[in-house]
Amino acid sequence: MRGLAPEDLGDLLARALEGRGPALLPIPDGTPDARVRELLTAMRPARLLTPEGVTELDGAAPAGADTALVVTTSGSTGAPKGVELSSSALRSAALASVERIGASPGDAWLCVLPAGHVSGIQVMTRALAMGTRAVHAPFSVEGVAELARKLRPHVSLVPTQLRRLLEAGVDLSAFGTVLLGGAAAEPALLEAARAAGGRVLTTYGMSETCGGCVYDGVPLRGVRVRVDSEVPGEPGRILLSGPMLLSGYRLAPGAQGDPEALTTEEGTRWLRTNDLGRLDGDGRLRVLGRVDEVVNTGGHKVVPGQVNALLLEHPAVAESVVVGRPDPEWGERVSAVVVPADPDAPPSLDQLRSWVRECLPSYAAPRELEVLRALPMLASGKPDLVALRGPRT
Repeated sequence: MRGLAPEDLGDLLARALEGRGPALLPIPDGTPDARVRELLTAMRPARLLTPEGVTELDGAAPAGADTALVVTTSGSTGAPKGVELSSSALRSAALASVERIGASPGDAWLCVLPAGHVSGIQVMTRALAMGTRAVHAPFSVEGVAELARKLRPHVSLVPTQLRRLLEAGVDLSAFGTVLLGGAAAEPALLEAARAAGGRVLTTYGMSETCGGCVYDGVPLRGVRVRVDSEVPGEPGRILLSGPMLLSGYRLAPGAQGDPEALTTEEGTRWLRTNDLGRLDGDGRLRVLGRVDEVVNTGGHKVVPGQVNALLLEHPAVAESVVVGRPDPEWGERVSAVVVPADPDAPPSLDQLRSWVRECLPSYAAPRELEVLRALPMLASGKPDLVALRGPRT
């Protein structure tokens, strides 16, 4: 499907969840034509539905019997990979979510996230689970504030959207629940939003888990979390299990998947994520970043998420991302990209290095600081790490 109105996608999704319609492959708005052709070749759907009609496609490959949705993984480059999600997995995720937040039948659900991404689809499936349909609207501070006053809806946001609402003085208590995901949220933002009346819950998950499955570090009903680390208490790879796991991956013909991504141990299926985390003393999951984002600087391995969590606590920092950039001497250098809390008083590199060194070794402190007015973002609401790692001009 490409170019359909979100409401039309919602109708098709309802049919797919009930087993009355075909499995769906949403193509997010704004996807370049060349990428669309690449996706269609790799995912091999039977037909393409657009506002102009239906086009039959050659080389179709059937999805699994219970597959309701195929979601392509985020990003605009690299070989396309689809995640096959069953109707039972999607329903399990939706029901566990509404149970955790205490939603009731007939509650309003506001979707301001892209309908073609798993984040937007989750809003729609939660609404369907509660016997209603999501209200879709493009994000704007004025529009969202007005809908919040009229509907008192549950809503999913990314940190940038929440920050804009907060800065505009929007009454956050008008929302039933604010589910915040897509990127790390700085503690100051969460504290300010909750102080302003917002019932904000942070979420962690991915396409392979039908979206968020851990809220405020605590797994939803039926979800199990494990951290595989060489030393107990130290960061390690996050593993997830539960009824909302994907059925499997859908790859292009001839492509090789990761044979260890899905494993079964003593009858339990586990997803080996590409995320690093640790379990705190109370069992809460703290997500630190991705395995492939670890910065190797002078032989020392630095987890960007640990550094970034400290930067976000600095009073002069509004938003930040930590990445590794090529360095002729160190191999990679730890680089901090920062949006200052006060554009006229940005933090200095020395200030941030001293701040980080209070909690982490010196080699983890940023060697480079870039100050921006805003972070480059993907359509999913996540920072564009490819752009941020690129050479500076």
